[in-house]
Amino acid sequence: MKGLNNTRFILLHPSSLPTTKPSATSAASPPPSPIISSHHRLWLLLFLSLFTLASLLTLLSTASNHSQPLSFSPTLATEVTRLPSHIFDTLLHYASLVNSSTHMPEPDMLAIASVLRRRAPCNMLVFGLGAESPLWRALNHGGRTVFLDENSYYAEYMEGQHPGLETYDVSYTTQVRDLHDLLASAKESRNSDCRPVQNLLFSECRLALNDLPNQLYDVNWDVILVDGPRGYSAKSPGRMAAIFTASVLARSAKRDGTTDIMVHDYDREVERVCSEEFLCLENFREETGTPYLAHYVINGGNAARRDTFCSNVKTEEEAEVEV
Repeated sequence: MKGLNNTRFILLHPSSLPTTKPSATSAASPPPSPIISSHHRLWLLLFLSLFTLASLLTLLSTASNHSQPLSFSPTLATEVTRLPSHIFDTLLHYASLVNSSTHMPEPDMLAIASVLRRRAPCNMLVFGLGAESPLWRALNHGGRTVFLDENSYYAEYMEGQHPGLETYDVSYTTQVRDLHDLLASAKESRNSDCRPVQNLLFSECRLALNDLPNQLYDVNWDVILVDGPRGYSAKSPGRMAAIFTASVLARSAKRDGTTDIMVHDYDREVERVCSEEFLCLENFREETGTPYLAHYVINGGNAARRDTFCSNVKTEEEAEVEV
Protein backbone atom coordinates (compact mmCIF):
# COMPACT_ATOMS: atom_id res chain seq x y z
CA MET A 1 0.00 0.00 0.00
CA LYS A 2 3.05 2.16 0.13
CA GLY A 3 2.95 3.01 -3.52
CA LEU A 4 -0.48 4.65 -3.13
CA ASN A 5 0.61 6.94 -0.31
CA ASN A 6 3.49 8.41 -2.39
CA THR A 7 1.29 9.15 -5.46
CA ARG A 8 1.29 12.74 -6.75
CA PHE A 9 -1.48 14.22 -9.01
CA ILE A 10 -0.50 16.84 -11.57
CA LEU A 11 -3.25 19.03 -13.12
CA LEU A 12 -2.35 20.62 -16.43
CA HIS A 13 -4.23 23.68 -17.67
CA PRO A 14 -4.29 24.25 -21.48
CA SER A 15 -2.68 27.63 -21.09
CA SER A 16 0.27 26.02 -19.37
CA LEU A 17 1.00 23.66 -22.26
CA PRO A 18 3.95 24.62 -24.43
CA THR A 19 3.07 25.99 -27.84
CA THR A 20 4.55 24.19 -30.77
CA LYS A 21 5.35 25.69 -34.10
CA PRO A 22 2.95 24.62 -36.83
CA SER A 23 4.35 22.08 -39.24
CA ALA A 24 4.56 22.66 -42.97
CA THR A 25 1.61 20.35 -43.49
CA SER A 26 -0.71 22.19 -41.10
CA ALA A 27 0.32 25.53 -42.49
CA ALA A 28 -0.71 24.44 -45.95
CA SER A 29 -4.29 23.70 -44.78
CA PRO A 30 -5.74 26.86 -43.21
CA PRO A 31 -9.27 26.82 -41.70
CA PRO A 32 -12.18 27.52 -44.10
CA SER A 33 -12.59 31.15 -44.94
CA PRO A 34 -15.95 32.82 -44.10
CA ILE A 35 -15.94 34.23 -47.64
CA ILE A 36 -15.84 30.74 -49.19
CA SER A 37 -18.70 29.46 -46.94
CA SER A 38 -20.83 32.42 -47.88
CA HIS A 39 -20.17 31.72 -51.58
CA HIS A 40 -21.42 28.12 -51.19
CA ARG A 41 -24.57 29.29 -49.42
CA LEU A 42 -25.28 31.70 -52.27
CA TRP A 43 -25.15 28.91 -54.86
CA LEU A 44 -27.41 26.70 -52.73
CA LEU A 45 -29.96 29.50 -52.37
CA LEU A 46 -29.92 30.10 -56.14
CA PHE A 47 -30.47 26.39 -56.86
CA LEU A 48 -33.41 26.16 -54.46
CA SER A 49 -35.02 29.25 -56.01
CA LEU A 50 -34.77 27.84 -59.54
CA PHE A 51 -36.16 24.48 -58.40
CA THR A 52 -39.13 26.17 -56.70
CA LEU A 53 -39.86 28.26 -59.81
CA ALA A 54 -39.74 25.19 -62.09
CA SER A 55 -42.12 23.28 -59.79
CA LEU A 56 -44.57 26.18 -59.73
CA LEU A 57 -44.59 26.48 -63.54
CA THR A 58 -45.20 22.72 -63.89
CA LEU A 59 -48.12 22.90 -61.43
CA LEU A 60 -49.73 25.82 -63.28
CA SER A 61 -49.30 24.09 -66.64
CA THR A 62 -50.93 20.90 -65.35
CA ALA A 63 -53.87 22.82 -63.87
CA SER A 64 -54.36 24.68 -67.15
CA ASN A 65 -54.42 21.44 -69.14
CA HIS A 66 -57.10 19.97 -66.86
CA SER A 67 -59.29 23.07 -67.03
CA GLN A 68 -59.17 23.17 -70.85
CA PRO A 69 -59.99 19.68 -72.19
CA LEU A 70 -58.63 19.14 -75.66
CA SER A 71 -60.89 18.14 -78.52
CA PHE A 72 -60.10 15.17 -80.67
CA SER A 73 -58.51 16.28 -83.91
CA PRO A 74 -58.80 14.23 -87.13
CA THR A 75 -55.14 15.01 -87.81
CA LEU A 76 -54.27 12.87 -84.80
CA ALA A 77 -56.29 9.89 -86.01
CA THR A 78 -53.18 7.98 -87.04
CA GLU A 79 -51.74 8.45 -83.55
CA VAL A 80 -54.87 7.22 -81.75
CA THR A 81 -55.63 3.53 -81.57
CA ARG A 82 -59.20 2.66 -82.55
CA LEU A 83 -60.93 0.28 -80.17
CA PRO A 84 -60.32 -3.27 -81.52
CA SER A 85 -63.42 -4.82 -83.08
CA HIS A 86 -63.57 -7.77 -80.69
CA ILE A 87 -63.47 -5.45 -77.64
CA PHE A 88 -66.09 -3.18 -79.25
CA ASP A 89 -68.36 -6.19 -79.82
CA THR A 90 -67.76 -7.59 -76.33
CA LEU A 91 -68.69 -4.31 -74.62
CA LEU A 92 -71.81 -4.05 -76.71
CA HIS A 93 -72.73 -7.68 -76.06
CA TYR A 94 -72.59 -7.40 -72.27
CA ALA A 95 -74.39 -4.06 -72.30
CA SER A 96 -77.26 -5.61 -74.26
CA LEU A 97 -77.62 -8.41 -71.70
CA VAL A 98 -78.70 -5.99 -68.98
CA ASN A 99 -82.44 -6.31 -68.52
CA SER A 100 -83.71 -3.14 -66.85
CA SER A 101 -86.34 -0.52 -67.48
CA THR A 102 -83.68 2.19 -67.06
CA HIS A 103 -81.64 0.87 -69.96
CA MET A 104 -82.09 1.68 -73.62
CA PRO A 105 -83.72 -1.04 -75.76
CA GLU A 106 -81.19 -3.24 -77.54
CA PRO A 107 -82.16 -2.22 -81.12
CA ASP A 108 -81.67 1.47 -80.24
CA MET A 109 -78.33 0.74 -78.59
CA LEU A 110 -77.11 -1.25 -81.59
CA ALA A 111 -78.14 1.52 -83.99
CA ILE A 112 -76.14 4.13 -82.08
CA ALA A 113 -73.19 1.77 -81.79
CA SER A 114 -73.17 1.23 -85.56
CA VAL A 115 -72.59 4.96 -86.07
CA LEU A 116 -69.81 4.99 -83.49
CA ARG A 117 -68.20 1.96 -85.11
CA ARG A 118 -67.89 4.02 -88.29
CA ARG A 119 -66.99 7.44 -86.81
CA ALA A 120 -64.90 6.65 -83.71
CA PRO A 121 -62.56 7.95 -82.51
CA CYS A 122 -64.36 11.27 -82.81
CA ASN A 123 -65.89 14.25 -81.00
CA MET A 124 -69.21 13.07 -79.56
CA LEU A 125 -71.76 15.25 -77.74
CA VAL A 126 -74.55 13.59 -75.75
CA PHE A 127 -77.59 15.41 -74.36
CA GLY A 128 -78.59 13.42 -71.29
CA LEU A 129 -76.87 11.07 -68.85
CA GLY A 130 -78.02 7.50 -68.36
CA ALA A 131 -77.05 3.91 -67.86
CA GLU A 132 -75.45 3.78 -71.32
CA SER A 133 -73.19 6.81 -70.81
CA PRO A 134 -70.09 4.78 -69.83
CA LEU A 135 -70.71 2.58 -72.88
CA TRP A 136 -70.71 5.53 -75.32
CA ARG A 137 -67.49 6.78 -73.80
CA ALA A 138 -65.88 3.34 -74.06
CA LEU A 139 -66.98 2.76 -77.66
CA ASN A 140 -65.52 6.17 -78.57
CA HIS A 141 -62.11 5.12 -77.26
CA GLY A 142 -59.44 7.61 -78.25
CA GLY A 143 -62.00 10.37 -78.95
CA ARG A 144 -63.75 12.92 -76.77
CA THR A 145 -67.22 12.24 -75.34
CA VAL A 146 -69.05 15.07 -73.56
CA PHE A 147 -72.32 14.69 -71.64
CA LEU A 148 -74.83 17.46 -70.86
CA ASP A 149 -77.49 16.92 -68.22
CA GLU A 150 -80.14 19.01 -66.49
CA ASN A 151 -79.43 17.48 -63.08
CA SER A 152 -76.18 18.76 -61.58
CA TYR A 153 -76.37 16.27 -58.69
CA TYR A 154 -76.70 13.31 -61.04
CA ALA A 155 -73.85 14.64 -63.17
CA GLU A 156 -71.65 14.84 -60.08
CA TYR A 157 -72.71 11.33 -59.06
CA MET A 158 -71.84 9.89 -62.47
CA GLU A 159 -68.44 11.59 -62.41
CA GLY A 160 -67.76 9.98 -59.05
CA GLN A 161 -68.86 6.54 -60.26
CA HIS A 162 -66.92 6.82 -63.52
CA PRO A 163 -63.73 8.87 -63.06
CA GLY A 164 -62.77 10.76 -66.20
CA LEU A 165 -66.35 11.10 -67.45
CA GLU A 166 -66.71 14.64 -68.86
CA THR A 167 -70.09 16.05 -67.83
CA TYR A 168 -71.63 19.52 -67.57
CA ASP A 169 -74.98 20.60 -66.17
CA VAL A 170 -77.24 22.75 -68.35
CA SER A 171 -80.31 24.83 -67.51
CA TYR A 172 -83.43 24.56 -69.69
CA THR A 173 -86.06 27.30 -69.73
CA THR A 174 -88.53 25.45 -71.96
CA GLN A 175 -91.47 23.15 -71.23
CA VAL A 176 -93.11 20.51 -73.40
CA ARG A 177 -96.46 22.29 -73.27
CA ASP A 178 -94.89 25.34 -74.98
CA LEU A 179 -93.84 23.35 -78.07
CA HIS A 180 -95.99 25.09 -80.68
CA ASP A 181 -95.40 28.57 -79.27
CA LEU A 182 -91.63 27.99 -79.35
CA LEU A 183 -91.76 26.67 -82.91
CA ALA A 184 -93.76 29.71 -84.06
CA SER A 185 -91.23 32.02 -82.40
CA ALA A 186 -88.31 30.22 -84.05
CA LYS A 187 -89.92 30.44 -87.49
CA GLU A 188 -90.44 34.17 -87.11
CA SER A 189 -86.77 34.64 -86.15
CA ARG A 190 -85.12 32.16 -88.50
CA ASN A 191 -83.47 34.98 -90.44
CA SER A 192 -82.12 36.61 -87.28
CA ASP A 193 -81.88 35.13 -83.78
CA CYS A 194 -82.87 31.59 -84.78
CA ARG A 195 -80.89 31.31 -88.04
CA PRO A 196 -79.26 27.95 -88.94
CA VAL A 197 -75.63 29.12 -88.77
CA GLN A 198 -74.58 31.33 -85.87
CA ASN A 199 -72.52 31.60 -82.72
CA LEU A 200 -74.87 30.21 -80.10
CA LEU A 201 -72.89 31.84 -77.32
CA PHE A 202 -74.46 35.18 -78.29
CA SER A 203 -77.82 33.89 -79.52
CA GLU A 204 -81.09 35.41 -78.32
CA CYS A 205 -83.23 32.62 -79.79
CA ARG A 206 -85.58 31.09 -77.21
CA LEU A 207 -84.49 27.61 -78.28
CA ALA A 208 -80.74 28.24 -78.19
CA LEU A 209 -78.59 26.92 -75.35
CA ASN A 210 -76.17 29.80 -74.84
CA ASP A 211 -74.87 29.02 -71.35
CA LEU A 212 -72.72 25.99 -72.09
CA PRO A 213 -68.97 26.11 -71.36
CA ASN A 214 -67.51 28.45 -74.00
CA GLN A 215 -65.04 25.93 -75.39
CA LEU A 216 -67.85 23.53 -76.39
CA TYR A 217 -69.07 25.97 -79.06
CA ASP A 218 -65.71 25.78 -80.85
CA VAL A 219 -65.65 21.98 -81.17
CA ASN A 220 -66.40 20.37 -84.53
CA TRP A 221 -68.80 17.66 -83.37
CA ASP A 222 -68.82 14.46 -85.43
CA VAL A 223 -71.64 12.69 -83.58
CA ILE A 224 -74.45 14.21 -81.49
CA LEU A 225 -76.94 12.08 -79.56
CA VAL A 226 -80.09 13.73 -78.19
CA ASP A 227 -81.30 11.54 -75.32
CA GLY A 228 -82.22 14.28 -72.86
CA PRO A 229 -83.55 16.21 -71.07
CA ARG A 230 -86.79 14.79 -69.68
CA GLY A 231 -89.82 14.99 -71.93
CA TYR A 232 -92.45 12.66 -70.53
CA SER A 233 -94.80 15.29 -69.07
CA ALA A 234 -96.22 18.69 -70.04
CA LYS A 235 -94.00 20.46 -67.49
CA SER A 236 -90.83 18.62 -68.44
CA PRO A 237 -88.13 20.68 -70.21
CA GLY A 238 -88.51 18.69 -73.41
CA ARG A 239 -85.88 18.33 -76.13
CA MET A 240 -86.81 21.29 -78.30
CA ALA A 241 -83.75 23.31 -77.29
CA ALA A 242 -81.43 20.29 -77.47
CA ILE A 243 -82.49 19.46 -81.05
CA PHE A 244 -82.27 23.08 -82.20
CA THR A 245 -78.84 23.52 -80.60
CA ALA A 246 -77.57 20.25 -82.07
CA SER A 247 -78.65 21.36 -85.55
CA VAL A 248 -76.93 24.76 -85.26
CA LEU A 249 -73.73 23.25 -83.84
CA ALA A 250 -73.53 20.82 -86.77
CA ARG A 251 -74.17 23.48 -89.42
CA SER A 252 -71.83 26.02 -87.81
CA ALA A 253 -68.84 23.68 -87.80
CA LYS A 254 -65.62 25.33 -88.91
CA ARG A 255 -64.65 22.36 -91.07
CA ASP A 256 -66.25 20.84 -94.15
CA GLY A 257 -67.86 17.51 -93.44
CA THR A 258 -70.94 15.99 -91.85
CA THR A 259 -72.32 15.45 -88.37
CA ASP A 260 -74.39 12.39 -87.46
CA ILE A 261 -77.27 13.48 -85.22
CA MET A 262 -79.40 10.83 -83.54
CA VAL A 263 -82.63 11.62 -81.67
CA HIS A 264 -83.94 9.08 -79.17
CA ASP A 265 -87.63 8.64 -78.26
CA TYR A 266 -88.53 9.69 -81.78
CA ASP A 267 -92.04 8.28 -81.34
CA ARG A 268 -92.96 11.30 -79.20
CA GLU A 269 -94.36 14.50 -80.71
CA VAL A 270 -91.64 16.90 -79.53
CA GLU A 271 -88.78 14.77 -80.82
CA ARG A 272 -90.45 14.07 -84.17
CA VAL A 273 -91.76 17.59 -84.90
CA CYS A 274 -88.57 19.41 -83.86
CA SER A 275 -86.39 17.00 -85.81
CA GLU A 276 -88.42 17.55 -88.97
CA GLU A 277 -88.27 21.33 -88.41
CA PHE A 278 -84.55 21.73 -87.65
CA LEU A 279 -82.87 18.56 -88.91
CA CYS A 280 -85.10 18.12 -91.99
CA LEU A 281 -86.43 15.01 -93.68
CA GLU A 282 -84.04 15.54 -96.60
CA ASN A 283 -81.22 14.61 -94.17
CA PHE A 284 -83.06 11.63 -92.67
CA ARG A 285 -81.48 8.17 -92.78
CA GLU A 286 -83.69 5.07 -92.54
CA GLU A 287 -81.16 2.42 -91.56
CA THR A 288 -81.71 2.53 -87.77
CA GLY A 289 -84.21 -0.33 -87.81
CA THR A 290 -86.08 1.03 -84.78
CA PRO A 291 -89.00 3.49 -84.57
CA TYR A 292 -87.59 5.01 -81.39
CA LEU A 293 -84.37 6.37 -82.88
CA ALA A 294 -83.99 8.79 -85.79
CA HIS A 295 -80.71 9.34 -87.62
CA TYR A 296 -79.89 12.52 -89.54
CA VAL A 297 -76.70 13.53 -91.35
CA ILE A 298 -76.11 17.30 -91.44
CA ASN A 299 -73.66 19.16 -93.66
CA GLY A 300 -71.38 21.68 -92.01
CA GLY A 301 -68.81 24.24 -93.08
CA ASN A 302 -69.12 25.63 -96.60
CA ALA A 303 -71.78 23.05 -97.52
CA ALA A 304 -74.20 24.23 -94.82
CA ARG A 305 -77.22 26.20 -95.96
CA ARG A 306 -77.33 29.52 -94.10
CA ASP A 307 -80.70 30.98 -95.05
CA THR A 308 -83.02 28.22 -93.84
CA PHE A 309 -82.84 24.83 -92.15
CA CYS A 310 -84.72 22.79 -94.77
CA SER A 311 -84.63 23.21 -98.54
CA ASN A 312 -88.40 22.68 -98.85
CA VAL A 313 -89.01 25.79 -96.72
CA LYS A 314 -89.06 28.99 -98.76
CA THR A 315 -87.07 31.94 -97.54
CA GLU A 316 -88.62 35.41 -97.36
CA GLU A 317 -86.80 36.40 -100.59
CA GLU A 318 -88.10 33.35 -102.45
CA ALA A 319 -91.67 34.00 -101.22
CA GLU A 320 -91.50 37.62 -102.42
CA VAL A 321 -90.32 36.50 -105.87
CA GLU A 322 -93.30 34.15 -106.21
CA VAL A 323 -95.70 36.93 -105.22
